[in-house]
Amino acid sequence: MAGGPVRVLVTGASGFLGGHLAEGALRAGHEVRALVRPTSDVTRLRGIPGLTLAYGDLGDSESLHRAVEGVDVVHHSAARVVDFGTRAQFTAENVEGTARLLAAARSAGSHRFVFISSPSALMGPDDGDRLGIDEDTPYPDRWLNLYSETKAAAEQLVLSQNRPGFTTVALRPRGIWGPRDHSGFLPRLVARMLAGRLPDLSGGRRVLVSLCHCDNAVLAALRAAEAPGMRIGGRAYFVADREQTDLWAFLTRLAELFGGTPPTRRIPPPVRDALVEVAELLWRVPALAARREAPLSRYSVALLTRSATYSTAAAERDFGYLPMTDQETGLRLLLEWVESIGGATEFVRLGRR
Repeated sequence: MAGGPVRVLVTGASGFLGGHLAEGALRAGHEVRALVRPTSDVTRLRGIPGLTLAYGDLGDSESLHRAVEGVDVVHHSAARVVDFGTRAQFTAENVEGTARLLAAARSAGSHRFVFISSPSALMGPDDGDRLGIDEDTPYPDRWLNLYSETKAAAEQLVLSQNRPGFTTVALRPRGIWGPRDHSGFLPRLVARMLAGRLPDLSGGRRVLVSLCHCDNAVLAALRAAEAPGMRIGGRAYFVADREQTDLWAFLTRLAELFGGTPPTRRIPPPVRDALVEVAELLWRVPALAARREAPLSRYSVALLTRSATYSTAAAERDFGYLPMTDQETGLRLLLEWVESIGGATEFVRLGRR
């Protein structure tokens, strides 16, 4: 695919990564349209020069056909990413919505479909530490939660639709972080730390993880949109920062940067696991599962206690991905944004929503 300006549709643009992706595509000289729901807060998007808004919903095929009309490249970032909800909710938003968008894009003559997936698509309930894993790692037989399962299903659907003239590719950024994150893992963890509600769940073990700054995720998506289809079509790629991060040391540093106290109260692993079992049992009640997040879950504990790092060698080889923002720069940019919105108090308020 040529590297010149194209017409782009971004889903999820009213959210964290999608917003950065829309702006990144505009900076690259593309004509950008953002799919937003009628109920979305588009105050910031309306102020972005050159960005066009297309109102619609992943559940409404007619609105998707209107949104993709004349579009060359679709960046599909929208998803249900919370750790609660029923199977029907996750399937409708992550799988069926993706299927409708794929069908609309093909029908409209789009040439490239870039799906923002997640390494969670490979997370099984019995996995241990996994360091430096690559794209040869298979999907599990069982998944850790409904988010993981439906992201895997959507990813496989996207990749199966790769055709000559319609290139599909999936990116798996790990632990996306950076400015303007209002509800992701980082503001929620910082909010819990500063409120004294995040115990040390590590069991005294060092937990090494890959993270992905939003700038690096955007760079990967833009590069994947331009790479030769014969090279990347029908494939999934891990995307991450250059650094491997000691997760609990990183959280301690964040607590100090925001004027809080790092987690010191340790919960022994047997007690932690017993609490998870109780919470998982209670959250089988549909009224709870559909509306609110459990205080602990197998998924959230796995993210905080399992070492998980990912090789980006395939992304570097196939579409020239090299992280542009290192962790120190990313922390500086995050702090500058937090100060611009009113400081740590406002950041914590956003993380509690």
